[in-house]
Amino acid sequence: MPHLPASAALSRFRVIDLTQVRAGPTACRQLADWGADVVQVQMPEHMRGDDTLGGQDGSDYQYTHRNKRSITLNLKQDEGIATLRRLIAGADVVVENFRPDVKYRLGIDYESLSADNPGLVYASISGFGQTGPLASRPGFDQIAQGMGGLMSVTGLPGDGPVRVGIPIADLCAGIFAAQGILVALLEREASGRGQWLHTSLLEAMVSMMDFQTSRFLIDGEVGTQAGNFHPTSIPTGVYKARDGYLNIAVFGSKIWERFCNILGAPEWIDDPRYHDKPSRSVNRDALNAEIDARLAAHDRSHWIRQFNEGGVACGLISDMREVFEEPQLAHLGMVKRVVSARLGEQRLVGQPVQLERTPSTIARAAPRRGEHTEEVLRELGLGADELDRMKSNGVF
Repeated sequence: MPHLPASAALSRFRVIDLTQVRAGPTACRQLADWGADVVQVQMPEHMRGDDTLGGQDGSDYQYTHRNKRSITLNLKQDEGIATLRRLIAGADVVVENFRPDVKYRLGIDYESLSADNPGLVYASISGFGQTGPLASRPGFDQIAQGMGGLMSVTGLPGDGPVRVGIPIADLCAGIFAAQGILVALLEREASGRGQWLHTSLLEAMVSMMDFQTSRFLIDGEVGTQAGNFHPTSIPTGVYKARDGYLNIAVFGSKIWERFCNILGAPEWIDDPRYHDKPSRSVNRDALNAEIDARLAAHDRSHWIRQFNEGGVACGLISDMREVFEEPQLAHLGMVKRVVSARLGEQRLVGQPVQLERTPSTIARAAPRRGEHTEEVLRELGLGADELDRMKSNGVF
């Protein structure tokens, strides 16, 4: 099975990636980065429809589909479906994000496939779930951001709802699906059986609302937009020094005391307007104005040094160029290099988890559509004559 180095943590697993756009491909990328043999199944070139993620040579596609092999199969033909089922019979994992009814119509649902492969772990990602009143709706990231509550608490008060600048529902659904796959593979070691797992953009988004969900479910509080300031921890947010903006986070009474002393305002510690959280919340605007007035005396570099040395979290608000100029990021080694045969050397962000003995790797650039079709089908035992016949009949 020629793919990633045999020492990679997940190299013994084969994953069939039937997904497109972002959530499903993200789940498969998580597995591929630790060495799983991820075989991406796409429709043939002449049937591909619109390219997603900016086209196959685009930076977004290259980032999302690294470390995978790509084959094409015409799933509108019986032989294409039969070949896919044969491929899945020897696989460990299938990941799909069809509309919930499509997999049943094609005969590639979990029940059908597990009859031939009882150890199969089958992961489904959808917009709203596999069943229920909204199951058949199309799901997209921004729809989930809105319905999951995120856009109601993001942005400046009074300015209307605001989406976040990344496809967070897609990404989190993919990461949660990958986590579920790993749990199912671990459980299979004890039971010998696979299972069906599923998540959705809506579930992922609601889960990521975190403390906002408990504020409502336990305390009955409906979160609202707090702009650049934390809704419950004050003062925590965006402040302005002499040369620009910075973030400051003050959590707890001890850090509040340190903060006041560093700003040269020890009297705030016992000031009845500010000395505890409820009073700071009531007087948030007045406190923030006084903080900005004091910060205006020096540049950001001065305050970042003073606060961090004094035990108060503080940092720049960086654009992407500044992010990758940060020496700490370089030290952590998150940027990996890979060579694409057609696009040359690329720099990509790797995984944010460092394992001492089994690190992730980016060993292969994103493939072009169908690049590995004949290679993978030969691994199934198909000979040259059969491959030629299938190709001429439009099976791949």
